[in-house]
Amino acid sequence: MGRRHPHRTTLTRLLLTPTVAAGVALGLTSAPAQAAVWSTCDQWGNTSLDGYTLYNNIWGSGAGRQCLTADSGTKWSVRADHPNTSGIKSYPNAKKVVGKPVDSLASLKSSYKVTVPSAGDYNTSYDIWDTDYDYEIMLWVNRHGNVGPLGTPQGTARLGGHTWDVYKGSNGNNEVFSFLRTSDSSTGTVDILPILKWIKNTKGWMGNETIGDVQFGYEISGAAGGLDFRTNALSTAFGAR
Repeated sequence: MGRRHPHRTTLTRLLLTPTVAAGVALGLTSAPAQAAVWSTCDQWGNTSLDGYTLYNNIWGSGAGRQCLTADSGTKWSVRADHPNTSGIKSYPNAKKVVGKPVDSLASLKSSYKVTVPSAGDYNTSYDIWDTDYDYEIMLWVNRHGNVGPLGTPQGTARLGGHTWDVYKGSNGNNEVFSFLRTSDSSTGTVDILPILKWIKNTKGWMGNETIGDVQFGYEISGAAGGLDFRTNALSTAFGAR
């Protein structure tokens, strides 16, 4: 399975109406309470809301159309229409920046509540990077269809409140450690710090890396005809020693 490169600075385009120009800040004081505060159909469309960075992030070859609409940084939805062909097409996500070494963290937890389709090829996952982008740690909380992790099986581990099937591999640019929940869930809390410590201390797969991005979103391979992915709630928080 192919892996995306981490995305840094990209262009933002706000598409609440066809006449809204790129990069325009919108005031929505007169809009209905349920109206979205931001939307984009741009490949690399992104914005910052409530301490999170939202990315539309259509990065794979053969991708179709995809739009991300946000009520906030922790409540947002994606409409994706990608062909059901092999390879990842996109990873729309919300990112929280940590910027602390593993040994300097006292806590790192995240809670989520999503609504995902009963068709298509995708996984719902956390994607965690060190600041040098040498290590990628994926935590799959649910999945559907023709998708699978990169690397070879490393057994099963009970960590962070859940049981995971663990895989280890490389995409040629960075090491990838994938943790697949043995029971899918559309809502839950993951204690991420014990997973990082297990990788570092128990397995010795990485050193005291500085954790940069903690992303949460949908790795979509196929969504033919148009499928909806909704993040109903998200909370990612950390504490330092």
